[in-house]
Amino acid sequence: MKAAIIDYGAGNLKNVKTALEELGIECVITDKKEDLETADLMVLPGVGAFGQAMQNLKKTGLIGPIRENLKNKPLLGICLGMQMLFDKSYELGETEGLGLIPGEVVPFIKEELREGSKIPHMGWNQMHINKDHPIIKDLNDGDYVYFVHSYYARPKDFDDVVTWADYTKKVPAIVAKGNVIGCQFHPEKSAQVGRKILENLKEML
Repeated sequence: MKAAIIDYGAGNLKNVKTALEELGIECVITDKKEDLETADLMVLPGVGAFGQAMQNLKKTGLIGPIRENLKNKPLLGICLGMQMLFDKSYELGETEGLGLIPGEVVPFIKEELREGSKIPHMGWNQMHINKDHPIIKDLNDGDYVYFVHSYYARPKDFDDVVTWADYTKKVPAIVAKGNVIGCQFHPEKSAQVGRKILENLKEML
C-alpha cells in the first residue's frame, strides 16, 4: 500500500509521511505524476498562504493528474490542503482553488467571534458529527483534534461536512465528497484520534 504525498513547497510533509509510515503505508514525497498513478492514496498537505500554494501547485503540473487519478483512488487534503479542495479562497485576495468540493474559504473575523476567541483558531477543539462516513468509524462526538488556521471552509452544501468544530461558527473539520476527503485539523498531530482517522483511511483503500 502506497501513498503519494504531493510536494509543492508548502511544508509539513515529513510529519505526515511519518504518521502514515507508522501505519505500514509506504510513502513517497513527490512532484511527479507517475508517482500519483502508482499510488493507492494521494495526500495534499500544507501550511501557509492559499494563493502561493495554488501557484506552486500549478507549477508542478499536477492539477490535471490529481483530477485524473481521483477516478480510482482517494485524495486526502490536510489543513491548507483541505482548503485548496474548494472553489476559491479570499486569503490575500481571491484565488481559485481545485474546485473538487463546492464552496469557498473565508477569514475568521474577530468581531464575529465569541469574546476571548483568538485568531488563528489554534489548539485542541472538539469535533461534532454531522453525518456518518467510514473516515470516522469508531470515533465519538466530542473527540478532540488539533487545529491551526485563520481561514475556514464555507461549503455550498453542509452535507459535504462529516464533522465540524464550534468556534462561534460551525467550522468544517472533516469534509468528504466522493473520493475527496479533507481534514482542517492536523491528524498527524491529533494523538490517538488522528491516528484512528488515518487507520480508517487506510481501511478505505
